[in-house]
Amino acid sequence: MNPSGVQQQVQSPPSTGPFAWYRDIDQQQRRTFWSCKIGYGLDGMDTQMLSFVIPTLIMLWGISTAEAGLIHTSTLIASAVGGWVAGILSDRIGRVRTLQLTVLWFAFFTFLCGFAQNYEQLLIARTLMGFGFGGEWTAGAVLIGEVIRAQDRGKAVGMVQSGWAIGWGLTAILYALLFSWLPAEQAWRALFLLGLVPAIFVIFVRRLVKDPEVYRQAKAGETAEAPSHFYEIFAPGMLWTTVRASLLTTGALGGYYAITSWLPTFLKNERGLSVLGTGGYLAMVIVGSYIGYVVSAYLSDLLGRKKNFILFAVGSFIIVLLYTQMPVSDGVMLWLGFPLGFFASGIFSGMGAFLTELFPTRVRGSGQGFCYNIGKVIAALFPLLIGLLGEKIPLGLGIGVFSAVSYGVVIVAALSLPETRGKQLQAR
Repeated sequence: MNPSGVQQQVQSPPSTGPFAWYRDIDQQQRRTFWSCKIGYGLDGMDTQMLSFVIPTLIMLWGISTAEAGLIHTSTLIASAVGGWVAGILSDRIGRVRTLQLTVLWFAFFTFLCGFAQNYEQLLIARTLMGFGFGGEWTAGAVLIGEVIRAQDRGKAVGMVQSGWAIGWGLTAILYALLFSWLPAEQAWRALFLLGLVPAIFVIFVRRLVKDPEVYRQAKAGETAEAPSHFYEIFAPGMLWTTVRASLLTTGALGGYYAITSWLPTFLKNERGLSVLGTGGYLAMVIVGSYIGYVVSAYLSDLLGRKKNFILFAVGSFIIVLLYTQMPVSDGVMLWLGFPLGFFASGIFSGMGAFLTELFPTRVRGSGQGFCYNIGKVIAALFPLLIGLLGEKIPLGLGIGVFSAVSYGVVIVAALSLPETRGKQLQAR
């Protein structure tokens, strides 16, 4: 009470510390955060299943490495198409509804992979699964990007994307357990059948998560005479942003594919290292990936989007040089797995927030979906080009050249784009 007898409300001091942003958000924002993070984790879990079971399928079905590679490539291309379609859908029918549809899609077709009786059936089911997992990335990134306040957007979106590494680690654990309990011919099917679990998650999203307020305002402001169209991202006033953002994603994804596609082959065949196939090395890469996502998320808000991309691009290229040019032992290689995961994965942590801020609300899903996924399509050619180049020059040199070009493109694109840290999203 004050002297006049009127009770005064005591205001609590503002939250401090690295997780203050989370304590300050409301219940709906927290529900959205966790729904997107869990969605990314489940996406990562289902997506990584194939890489674990391919050796078993090569043994059981006698498929060639080229056929195994085709499954990976077709999945990747389908995910690019699905990502763009999901972006367009998220502008039309809502962020949350699109997230639900994409999760149901990739969960169902992952489950269906477990019933495949031959290579052709697996190829079809896995390709269709890719359509959904690519769409989930777009829907989730737009949703969390619009919900969180401007000064914390980078941290929140990056923390959401770190869920991918958790899903990857969960798949590794499930693989180890199932293949120790069941015969190989049953274990690979059981792993895919568990891919249906994410469908249960949709019930949670449907009941507890709503579309962001800025999106609802934008939809309410549309008229029958002036609806939004996805091709606005190619209009004169927006085309240059679309091109530069696409170059940014192409460089980041191209560098990642150059490293992950050919580096293990180079180190095993040309360096004779055996640690690559061990669980310890995989664990180092996964842990490094998760921490890279988290650190990059905070640096994206602290340093700004552009400086963060440049920092992780330079770090990624340095790691490639160490792997390809420095003589290393199995012990050194084991520890290098951590910075490899840290930089190669961490560069993507700021991508969702940056693309969210570059496009207006009415076409944000379309813009984000197109830029990220056209980059994925172009970058998917890099492993093929490295393989062709590797017939004429040492494979390590080919990896280094494509990585240098890729991360150089990231730096140039980042420098040319506007800094968007702290940008307030408008309902237009």
